[in-house]
Amino acid sequence: MTKTRRLMAGPREIGETFGSATAFGTFGELLQGALPDGTDFLVTMPIARWSTARFLLEPSVSDVHVRPAHKTKSRRLVEAMLGRYGVCGGGFLLLDSDLPEGKGLASSSADLVATARAVGEAIGIVLDPPEIEELLRGIEPSDGVMHDGVVAFHHREVRVRSHLGHLPPVTVVGVDEGGEVETVGFNKQPKVFTAAQRRTYAVLLRSLAQAVLTGDIAAAGEIATRSALMNQRLCPKRTLTEMIEICRAVDGLGVIAAHSGTALGVLLADDHPGHQDRLDRTVQACERLTGTVWIDHSLPEPGAHSSLPHRHDLRYSTTA
Repeated sequence: MTKTRRLMAGPREIGETFGSATAFGTFGELLQGALPDGTDFLVTMPIARWSTARFLLEPSVSDVHVRPAHKTKSRRLVEAMLGRYGVCGGGFLLLDSDLPEGKGLASSSADLVATARAVGEAIGIVLDPPEIEELLRGIEPSDGVMHDGVVAFHHREVRVRSHLGHLPPVTVVGVDEGGEVETVGFNKQPKVFTAAQRRTYAVLLRSLAQAVLTGDIAAAGEIATRSALMNQRLCPKRTLTEMIEICRAVDGLGVIAAHSGTALGVLLADDHPGHQDRLDRTVQACERLTGTVWIDHSLPEPGAHSSLPHRHDLRYSTTA
């Protein structure tokens, strides 16, 4: 049962108010597939990139305006929330994101979660993750970025399966194979899994849950690579073999894929001896492979010390 905590007498009494909120993204998925019970699932890889939503509630207007204008899903969410909570009027929503669209970094889900939180702040309610799930369920399939940490998530049903915990610090050297994958359309495509494949995914999910619980990032990296290979029949990556070779050459943890996107990443343990040298060699090899490289960092556990770079410090390069 979801709980909504009212912060004031009632939304209908609100005048012009403002709300601002963020939501992090995820670098593809550590694991994605289908289980013997018939459900599809994914396991998130939270990263230190965010979408930010700012919402101004205007009781004197009837429409909701959003910038950028193509963020129509977020506009639909605002309209649904105002109706759900009995708020008269409209408003203005501004979205700003570090997450590129159509690459598999949960940009759309992060936009929606940030929007829900910002609107909630503006109208005087605090939304817990299950209520955000309920709000998003009528919009599109979603990643589990409304939940802290690594979670197993039923993206088609938009509900959490289990909270797995937090990974030790990991760096992801990412590449983009180009183009975009539209999440809603991709999820509408039929995906047939055999009974044997479903059993394999169940075993991998149990193993990954144990790896996250114990901080075994080597095991998590191996499972990520296995999942990327199994996903080749659904959303193939032309550079996956080369990325796995790069990972092996630098003694990385594994290769992570955006299962419904265009991104691939080499996972590196931050506490591994010689991390900076390994990172530099990985970036150079990935640049030679695709020309476009960026660096992401796993999102630390809330309250943990972090020296993560600000947005402008994220490395990104394109070779000629």
